[in-house]
Amino acid sequence: MAIPLGHVGRRLRHAVDPGVTVTPPPVGARFERDVEVPVRDGTLLRANVFRPDGDDPVPVIVCAHPYGKDHLPKPRRDGHGWHVPAQFRLLPQSRPFSISAWTSWEAPDPGLWVPRGYAIVNCDLRGWGRSDGVGELLSEQEARDVHDLIEWAAVQPWSTGKVGMSGVSYLALTQWAAASLRPPHLAAICPWEGFTDAYADFARPGGVREDGFTIMWTEMLRFQRRSPATLRRELKARPLVDDWWRARNRDIERIEVPALVCGSFSDHNLHSRGSFEGFLRIGSNRKWLYTHRGPKWATYYSDEAGAFQARFFDHFLKGSDNGMTDVPPVRLEVRDSASTITSVREEQAWPPTNARWRDLELVADAPQGVPSVHAFDTRTGRATFSWELERDTEVIGSIRVRLHVEVRGADDVFLFVGVRKFRSDREIGFEGSYGFDDDLVTHGMRKASQRDGDTVRKPLHPGDIVPVEIELRPTATMFRAGDELRLDVQGHWFFARNPLFGQFPAGYERSPQATCVLHCGGPYDAALRVPVVV
Repeated sequence: MAIPLGHVGRRLRHAVDPGVTVTPPPVGARFERDVEVPVRDGTLLRANVFRPDGDDPVPVIVCAHPYGKDHLPKPRRDGHGWHVPAQFRLLPQSRPFSISAWTSWEAPDPGLWVPRGYAIVNCDLRGWGRSDGVGELLSEQEARDVHDLIEWAAVQPWSTGKVGMSGVSYLALTQWAAASLRPPHLAAICPWEGFTDAYADFARPGGVREDGFTIMWTEMLRFQRRSPATLRRELKARPLVDDWWRARNRDIERIEVPALVCGSFSDHNLHSRGSFEGFLRIGSNRKWLYTHRGPKWATYYSDEAGAFQARFFDHFLKGSDNGMTDVPPVRLEVRDSASTITSVREEQAWPPTNARWRDLELVADAPQGVPSVHAFDTRTGRATFSWELERDTEVIGSIRVRLHVEVRGADDVFLFVGVRKFRSDREIGFEGSYGFDDDLVTHGMRKASQRDGDTVRKPLHPGDIVPVEIELRPTATMFRAGDELRLDVQGHWFFARNPLFGQFPAGYERSPQATCVLHCGGPYDAALRVPVVV
């Protein structure tokens, strides 16, 4: 897929001016650094506590992560303002936003919460930052530690005993983990974009090894040199789901506390699938789904999302009679393009109850119902199918594709399928993972050898034609009458990895060198199944 030159210009501008404003710390607030938190085995975690001046107890919002609670915006040498964290230059946001100088990476902003009458507890996980011990990422030990952190926060003299959790990405993963253990004083969680299946959502979607973000993330964590960052090594050594992978997933069905879950359509490479799965799977009967396709951090720290989060926590942590329980469970945002929102509305379910499947048969250069084949080189080629929409159509949910696949020259093919949108022969881009703003409508991937699941490999033999089902990431996209919906099927990821022309740092392993043959029509029910709102 060609990247418009405008994308390059935006990347360069954001590297110089990322559009992030750092504001002074809130007034009337105190900052207590490196407060010791003992957990059940005697290990000391250390947390930064931000709370209102005075002795009145307040509800607490907790977060815990391996990124270093003390990595705050640094003051400028001239004393005027603060430096913007480097992550926002490397992974830019397409919309400006602000955070206070007490906000660490992906954590709740004390500048919002302390003036509203909350304490923020920002804790280094075991073995990271200033906390003692040796940590293990995505481990059961992390869940137990955060459970104990919550119970510690509940009995402090400045706490009312009502504790919530909030945060983005890994700070959402620790919420899934702790809430599944049901700490007695945990009253509400707000996991803002967090995967729930380390294998399927993130490291090996469809069995395909992630070869971009996992490299950068592992190396970044190794800089701390205190706890092992072994995820990259393990994902290379473990191509199929085994006990090691299962041990990194939490039993989220046990979660019973009220939950405000953010499921975005703009983090398909990392958190989108797991966030929606989390909303659907948790056991709570008081849960809300906040969807969007904006930039990840700009949305979390936005006035609109902040107000929704405040309403949620005010009700469940402060007991405010603010009508939160009367709010429909799904906030649905539909987009026409990266910058154009066509609808924000309330729904009773995800996917919407009025979504219906529409099957689009994969045919080209042959009458409907007549068998056809579409061959492409796995390293350089693709098969393309397209449909022109006759009327305005909302596509909302998880698109699915059914292929019938033959491989010549290898025993496997890694199938990357992407849905794209064109208007007047111009591709319409969307917000994507890592600050990439020319993304596809949605995508999915699957190794043909793992067509029957991720615990077994079934190589393809010469002459085999096998069915392969692929589920694409959730989307909520408006197609106007006359727009073209295009499906690409290929053997490699859709974008380059470099930060100027590609989707840095996303990358995936490529198929073996081979010819992939798709069989369509006649006895082969190859089709794109699209959820259309009626």
